Amino acid sequence: MKAKDSLKKTLNRFYREYDFRERLGHDPIEFPHRYSDPEDIEVAGFVAACFAYGKIGLFKPVIEKILAPGGGHPSAYFTNFTLRNNSRDFKDIRYRFNTEKDILCFLYMLSQTLKKWGSLKSLFSHYYGPDHHDIRTALDGFVHYFLTIDTRPVYKDNIKPAGLTQLFPAPTKGSACKRMNLFLRWMVRRKDIDCGVWEKIPPSKLIIPLDTHIAKISRCLGLTDRTASDWKTASEITDSLRSFDSEDPLKYDFALCHQGISGLCKGEKSVESCSCCTFFTA
Repeated sequence: MKAKDSLKKTLNRFYREYDFRERLGHDPIEFPHRYSDPEDIEVAGFVAACFAYGKIGLFKPVIEKILAPGGGHPSAYFTNFTLRNNSRDFKDIRYRFNTEKDILCFLYMLSQTLKKWGSLKSLFSHYYGPDHHDIRTALDGFVHYFLTIDTRPVYKDNIKPAGLTQLFPAPTKGSACKRMNLFLRWMVRRKDIDCGVWEKIPPSKLIIPLDTHIAKISRCLGLTDRTASDWKTASEITDSLRSFDSEDPLKYDFALCHQGISGLCKGEKSVESCSCCTFFTA
């Protein structure tokens, strides 16, 4: 690993200089930021995070269409959602692996959850505490709950096709759960552009939303030596970042991701690439 003190200094500078407001226009977190009520923020955030895969120019219009029928209060809309009255609002909406029925079933499951628990926060908190405060255990329980919902009202059979389960990754299945961890970051952190509406979970418990850029850069910087992009790797990278800031390790997510997306860090170890890398020359 690059000398720990030097890397910490560089990461902290990148974090201080990061333009969070500019990021809002190029990030799916713009969707929950449209609302002021915590329950609307979490519902919009959940929908946005679950469909935030692929290119933003492709998934953003899909999220727009899904949230549009709810107007200014998506929580109330999806709590009162019924297949009989609202299915037509989502006709012909599909995205990559998710068919129209998959998206409709996702929204049906969201509605059933809100009807029973009142909010996503209440459901997650049920698995998070008070007896255990492990984010992995809580996320497993949170996802498992959704997947126990009977899907016959949508599919005419209680099935969970790949286009639906792809929206509900779980740590127990080895997934890095990038989108779920992104959703949790939005809900828990109360700094920068994150929403911070789930106040009882400390940011120190979060796991970094692991994508290709983060994985490559983290290997180069020695934050992990694992090659798989799975939950264990995400946890290992987060543990390394905790050594820089034990209370808020995910504040470095922005700087690491930006360096990869911008092409400033190539994510490959070579004399030519590393000699001009911003992490090593800063």
